[in-house]
Amino acid sequence: MTLDADIIVERRRLKRRLVFWRTGAIIAAVALAAILIANPQGAGSPDGFAFGQHIARITINGVITDSRDQQKLLEKLADSENASAVIVHINSPGGTTAGGEMLYRALRRISEKKPVVAVFGTAATSAAYMAGIATDFIIARGNTITGSVGVIFQWPDMSGLLDKIGVKVEEIKSGPLKATPSPYRPTDEASRQASLELVMEAQTWFLSLVTERRKLAPDTLEQVKTGRVFSGRQAVGMGLVDALGDEMDAREWLARNRDVPQSTRIIDWEPESSSAYSLIRVAAGAFNAVIGGLFDESLVFFNENASLAAQRLDGLVSVWQLQKSQ
Repeated sequence: MTLDADIIVERRRLKRRLVFWRTGAIIAAVALAAILIANPQGAGSPDGFAFGQHIARITINGVITDSRDQQKLLEKLADSENASAVIVHINSPGGTTAGGEMLYRALRRISEKKPVVAVFGTAATSAAYMAGIATDFIIARGNTITGSVGVIFQWPDMSGLLDKIGVKVEEIKSGPLKATPSPYRPTDEASRQASLELVMEAQTWFLSLVTERRKLAPDTLEQVKTGRVFSGRQAVGMGLVDALGDEMDAREWLARNRDVPQSTRIIDWEPESSSAYSLIRVAAGAFNAVIGGLFDESLVFFNENASLAAQRLDGLVSVWQLQKSQ
């Protein structure tokens, strides 16, 4: 009798576990299906929503690279008949010069069809500022760090270290300036001059964009050429940005100057890869709520490592580098 009773109890436990896991799986599936039904084309294509006219909000965060996903999003936004205006939130120290160029060109194409306003956050420097000047109106916070108009080309010199550990790098190259500068040997004058010419050519181009878009006074332009940063308050006085404020002020400007009602709803537009990541995170969160913390580690990984691919910068860089004390 005792053995039979134990078997019955164990069967009941197994049955409860099976029901628990099935319920969790169903809830997770329903949560994911609800997201997909609400937005069949993904968050990166809000025209799939039945929302009609709206203000599109896009966000430029972190290190800027030449992102094809971001470019595709901006191309869709330019062609959207439902997005009557665009608010660009920028919080970035900059990134690659080519990435800034991509954003500048894409935002200018949008601006030819609909009003675009930039709202600067904690920082909007270098390539991020380049993106900002592509818009019709720039709003910054008083303590925003902005400016840093310039280009930088950096490389390490490991030749001293290699000498100490007894490593010598041999190479055969087609020309004296091929693969220079090199981290394996001190930079000679010819390589340094070629690199300087590359940087200054890009700087001249960057300054031409600032001159064209911001119409700065000559003395202001001389300060900008140094590559220094400015606070939002300083930037307003210099003409680098147009006003101090936030998104509410951006909406007021659109209503006052471009006849876009303040009551117009705002919809976030995101690149498709970010949208897919968001769907996974939401589905995992729903399942996590059911099974009590099993996916906590994976959610932390998604939150902290979503931009791992953007951490390496190749080529010319237009970025403000804050030196941190150790």
